[in-house]
Amino acid sequence: QVQLVESGGGSVQASGSLTLSCTVSGREIRRNSFYWHRQAPESALEWVATIIGSGLTHYPDSVRGRFTASRDDAKNTVFLHLENVKPEDAGVYFCQTTYDRDYWGQGTQVTVSS
Repeated sequence: QVQLVESGGGSVQASGSLTLSCTVSGREIRRNSFYWHRQAPESALEWVATIIGSGLTHYPDSVRGRFTASRDDAKNTVFLHLENVKPEDAGVYFCQTTYDRDYWGQGTQVTVSS
């Protein structure tokens, strides 16, 4: 059974940095694309990063230059590094991938203090 578990969330000061992890069990992540999304309170889910099997990444304008997705296939883990964090980056961050169907983690909370 495939499981995705996010970790690394917490409280960070504005302009600070934080690294989130998403560890996968049940399947190898090699060659799979992974997506990071976030959801702020009373807001829709927002895509914030994609990392494909080759390591190529894509970001929306809202986080480009501040967020960096990476992966360690040997550890079956993908990462999202947040830099120069802004108050609007607060929310629950989820990782997601697709094998036979979409799989999502339970999310990890990021709180930003000014």
